[in-house]
Amino acid sequence: MSFNAKQFLTTVSASPGVYRMLDESGNTLYVGKAKRLNARLSSYFRGSLNAKTQAMVSRIADIQLTVTRSETEALLLEQTLIKELRPPYNILLRDDKSYPFIFVSDRHSYPALEYKRVRQRRNDGRYLGPYPSSGAVRESLALMQKIFRIRNCEDSVFAHRSRPCLQYQIERCSAPCVGYISEQEYRRDVEHAVMCLEGKSENVTQALNDAMETASQALDFEEAARLRDQVQHLRQLQQRQFVDNERGEADIFALAQRPGGLAISILSVRDGRMLGARHHTPKNDLDFAPSTLLTEVVSQYYLGQPHEVPAEVITSLALDNSELLADVLSQQAGKRVRVTHQVRGHRAQWQQLAITNAEQQLASKLASHQQMSERFQALQQALGLAQLPKRLECFDISHSHGEATVASCVVFDQNGPRKSDYRHFKIEDVAAGDDYAAMEQALTRRLKRVKSGETVPPDILIVDGGKGQLNMARGVLEHLGLPNITLLGVAKGSTRKAGLETLFLSTPEHPLALDSTSAALHLIQHIRDESHRFAIAGHRAQRDKARRTSTLQEIEGIGPKRRRELLRFFGGLQGVQKASRAELARVPGISEALAKTIYQALHG
Repeated sequence: MSFNAKQFLTTVSASPGVYRMLDESGNTLYVGKAKRLNARLSSYFRGSLNAKTQAMVSRIADIQLTVTRSETEALLLEQTLIKELRPPYNILLRDDKSYPFIFVSDRHSYPALEYKRVRQRRNDGRYLGPYPSSGAVRESLALMQKIFRIRNCEDSVFAHRSRPCLQYQIERCSAPCVGYISEQEYRRDVEHAVMCLEGKSENVTQALNDAMETASQALDFEEAARLRDQVQHLRQLQQRQFVDNERGEADIFALAQRPGGLAISILSVRDGRMLGARHHTPKNDLDFAPSTLLTEVVSQYYLGQPHEVPAEVITSLALDNSELLADVLSQQAGKRVRVTHQVRGHRAQWQQLAITNAEQQLASKLASHQQMSERFQALQQALGLAQLPKRLECFDISHSHGEATVASCVVFDQNGPRKSDYRHFKIEDVAAGDDYAAMEQALTRRLKRVKSGETVPPDILIVDGGKGQLNMARGVLEHLGLPNITLLGVAKGSTRKAGLETLFLSTPEHPLALDSTSAALHLIQHIRDESHRFAIAGHRAQRDKARRTSTLQEIEGIGPKRRRELLRFFGGLQGVQKASRAELARVPGISEALAKTIYQALHG
């Protein structure tokens, strides 16, 4: 079966990551990275490709994805995989020398920060890095020159200057060549720059913050503004430097499960650097609990195969007998091995990344053309339809105690989710919490366009709700004169557990009983869950719209002291608004929970 690019692209995340293109034999054709995986992979299937790329695309049988936390991490993982796999279509195969360095000489009174592609063995200075790309080095050098006014000229030019150059005039150099700065002061600036490049910029930033306050109290607002800009530049630099400042070695196991399938992703981290990911989609014919299944996978991974055992094994769920497993692995590895699912800090980020990869892998599996086709056929048989349905639409309502009510409409066809046809409906002039009226308004607005011929009708209309929602939806269909649309209601069971839903075909008097293993039920659950997710996303966007313009004073938990610390740390409100959750949590007095609250208040 040929590779269905259109179907595959509907499931691809917009996150940064690495992709591996495989041929029919499972061999890697090409490894690439992307800042946005969906946009990059879409470009391979739009036409206007050169002959080499067309030849490669024609051989694709599958594409494996690994989601990463950042583009930098994706780049480094790409390099690791290219070096390990040596794919035939990666022409520029790189080795460790491809990572550039910044060099600071110990033999010059006024050293420059220099770009170096190769690390020399002689001990004549310090090498900083390696950096993920030459662009990262040059950007860092430019920032250091801008912040600390470090010279960037060659030693031969420096030795023969008699007056300052243009760099001094534009405030990019302190002119050490003509003695405008003492050797001691220049060395201090170089040392500050090196500290920043090594990720030890907190002391430098604190000094700049103190100087900014001093300048402000002296009413030297121009100097205070310059120092504020320096602080903001330093915060930007911290996002670009080195591979990963965190250390540790671990394997992270994550399980994602939905009706009809499951996926397990295993991420390997060594010395703080993610080396790659493996994905498995085992069958669960015996219907093991997720924790039991994950325990079996971890045990077989290490005890049944010669895999290196790291110092820590992190799982997305608590394992059965985790202490016993830790003892066995410790004996096998000859060192203490920790098995845990409760982690914080950067380990929690690794855990979340593994979960994201597992969910991505599962979404790709569930949306495969073959499986989706089987589900549609099972649904046709279960509902007793004369023809295979081509288009399903599912509606759901989301709100918070009646606030910002939003309805969602998601669309599935035989290729899976048809996201270009998804729609949100902002519900207006309806009493708070009246889900029936909200659903009636959304269905009426949608089906009026069907009645007028503006859009195609669904073969099956699914409403997420009980008998009341079903009766209301049937009333809308009768009022608009659309009797040919099959109506299906999905009511959650008493425990709200997947597989215990009650289905109603057309009327509450016609309940539909489907086995929990039914492919038709899995399709209904899939589109129901997707409509629920999409409704919540629309509701949150609507609810948080006003928060995007919030100031720090309006955020719960932020008083004068914390506000002052935030502004000092980032050099002003603009810096706070640009900060990530992890950066916000680094501010003294700001916990991870409060950092999340601040980020949501400023970004929605």
